[in-house]
Amino acid sequence: MTAETPPIPIDTLVTSGVFSLDGGDWEVDNNVWIVGNERTAVVIDASHDYEAIARALGDRELMAIVCTHGHNDHINAAGALADLTDAPILLHPDDAPLWRMVYPHREPDAPLLHGERLQAGDVEVRVIHTPGHAPGAVCLHIPEAGVVFTGDTLCHGGPGATGRSYSDAATLRRSIRERLLCLPQETVVYPGHGESTTIGAEVAGFDAR
Repeated sequence: MTAETPPIPIDTLVTSGVFSLDGGDWEVDNNVWIVGNERTAVVIDASHDYEAIARALGDRELMAIVCTHGHNDHINAAGALADLTDAPILLHPDDAPLWRMVYPHREPDAPLLHGERLQAGDVEVRVIHTPGHAPGAVCLHIPEAGVVFTGDTLCHGGPGATGRSYSDAATLRRSIRERLLCLPQETVVYPGHGESTTIGAEVAGFDAR
């Protein structure tokens, strides 16, 4: 089963930078997702390069900067992009300790809570709390488009990484099993790194991993 083009406008760009945690630094490429219409949009995970993200937005009004979790490589362009566009930054409150590593003197503008619904252009985005990779990790499901943005919770080939501070492998697998693998199998998965996949493709190998 392969990922197909969604029936709504979804733009993506890949930005590059450094992921830092527990005293280590790693070069990474991040997927930045822009969802909306020709007038308004939301950005999912403002990573590394706020100017490139702003160029990709063009003339659209940015309604929100949505953070799938608080690791620095997913939020390090959020502050500058918010200052440029006056858009609010949204983050699950359980990731406050990770956020403060990057922004010790600034708070997110509003919390992302499980079951909350956001508007992105013409579509509704449903927030799914999926702790494990990080305590406040969330996925963003658009049922009418058949897509879910998973950050580092679920990637092509299985669960995101654990083993560092604030992560837990058992919690992550439970989140995926209970809150993602129950989605329709044709749902396209857009992760924070790497290529897209589908829920069906990940279900097939989940227990073997």
